[in-house]
Amino acid sequence: MSLLYYLALATALFSLGIIGVLINRKNLIVLLTSIELILLGINTNFIAFSHYLHDLSGQVFVFFILTVAAAEAAIGLALIVVLFRNKQSISIDAITELKG
Repeated sequence: MSLLYYLALATALFSLGIIGVLINRKNLIVLLTSIELILLGINTNFIAFSHYLHDLSGQVFVFFILTVAAAEAAIGLALIVVLFRNKQSISIDAITELKG
């Protein structure tokens, strides 16, 4: 497969993530999933260019991005649990009411 196919896949993933963030600003789970799609599109670009250029530095960056994505998912899910316990809703509008 050529580099063009990987770049098209990465563009589609990144675009779906951006569309998800822009369209759905009420549901926290969809917002976190959209952010994960954005990061997955970026990772696909790094892996494709790393393979195409025979350089391993792109694959090293993917490990750092995966670490950030895992931390983001853990913190995001913890926020969802706290929000649901306090407000019985996972709407983003309810987050502003959690300020202490």
